[in-house]
Amino acid sequence: MEVRKIHPFYIGMNNIDIMKVLVSLNIPEAGIEMLKQEGLEVEVWRYEQPMSNQELVERCQNVQALISTGSNSIDKDFLHQCKHLEIISQFGAGYDNVDVHTARELGIHVGNAPDAMSDATADMAFILMLAASRKVCYLNRSISRGDWGVFKPRANLGLELKGKTLGVFGLGRIGIEMAKRCRGAYHMKVIYCSRTVKSGAEEELAAEKVSFDELLAQSDVISVHCALNEQTKGIFDANAFIKMKQTALFINTSRGPVHNQADLYQALVSGKIWGAGLDVTDPEPMKQDDPLFGLENVAITPHIGSATVEARDEMSRLVAMNIIQYFRGETIENLVN
Repeated sequence: MEVRKIHPFYIGMNNIDIMKVLVSLNIPEAGIEMLKQEGLEVEVWRYEQPMSNQELVERCQNVQALISTGSNSIDKDFLHQCKHLEIISQFGAGYDNVDVHTARELGIHVGNAPDAMSDATADMAFILMLAASRKVCYLNRSISRGDWGVFKPRANLGLELKGKTLGVFGLGRIGIEMAKRCRGAYHMKVIYCSRTVKSGAEEELAAEKVSFDELLAQSDVISVHCALNEQTKGIFDANAFIKMKQTALFINTSRGPVHNQADLYQALVSGKIWGAGLDVTDPEPMKQDDPLFGLENVAITPHIGSATVEARDEMSRLVAMNIIQYFRGETIENLVN
C-alpha cells in the first residue's frame, strides 16, 4: 500500500484543511499532545463509557484519522460507512476487532502498538500463574467470609512451580517475556507451539518447539499469548483440556474466545486440569454470577494486562506516532496491513 506524501509544513496552514484525528477513548495525554504539537486537530472522547458504533461512525465523518480501541467493532459495515478514513491506529497490540482485509481493499492504513505492553502483560500472566497455583483469590475471599479457621495440615494446598514445564502457545514478544520470568524465577523448562521457529528464544531460553498435542501433554503450565483468529478461536476446548495433565494450570492473557469458557469450567470442576488464571474471558465483561468465580483454583482479573502507567503511556505514544508518520509521508513502522 502506497503511503500518501504530505509535506509537514503544509499541515495546519490556513489555505488547506487541518488534518483531523478522532480519539475514541480517553487515552493518556502523551500521544494526544504529540498529535497537537504536530499541528493536527484532535477530538477526544472524554467519557469512560465507550461510544456506540453508530455514534463512532457519525463522529468519524469529519476526520481523516481514528485512534480506536477494542471497545468498538471496526468491521466491514463500519469501514464502508467510513471509507474516507486514511488511517486507523489501534490502541493495543491486538487488532482482532478490525477487519484488516476490508481496510486494505478500501486503502485505509491500519497500525497498532506492539511491544508497549509486553512486560506488563507478561507480569500479569506470571501473577495469575502464581495466584492460581496457590489459590490466592479464593483464599483471600475466604477471610472476608470469616473462614480463616484453625490450621489444617491438608487444607488449602497449592502447587510449587520450580523445575516444572512451561508451555507457551504463541511465542511472540509477550510469550518470550513470560518464558524469561518462569525460567529465571523457577528454572522452568520452556516448550512452545508457534507457526514459526523462534531461533532466538531457543538459543536464549533453551526453548523447544513442539506440536499442539505435545504442548498439551507435556506442560505443567500452559500460557496463552496468541492472536485471536479463525485458527485459534476456541482451540482450547474440551478436547484440548482432556489432553492436559490433571495437575496443569491454564493461563490466558491473550483473548477470551481462544478458550471455550464452558469447557474450561467443566475441566476444572471435573478435575481434568488443576487450575486456571484468566485476564481475558468470554464474554467480557463477565457476568457476576459466572460459576468460574466460585472455584477455589481459579484467579480472574478484568483484562488489565496492559494496565500500568508505563505501558499505557507507551501505547498512547505509539498510536500517535503511527498517524504522525503517515501524515509526514514517512514509513509507518507499526503498519499491520
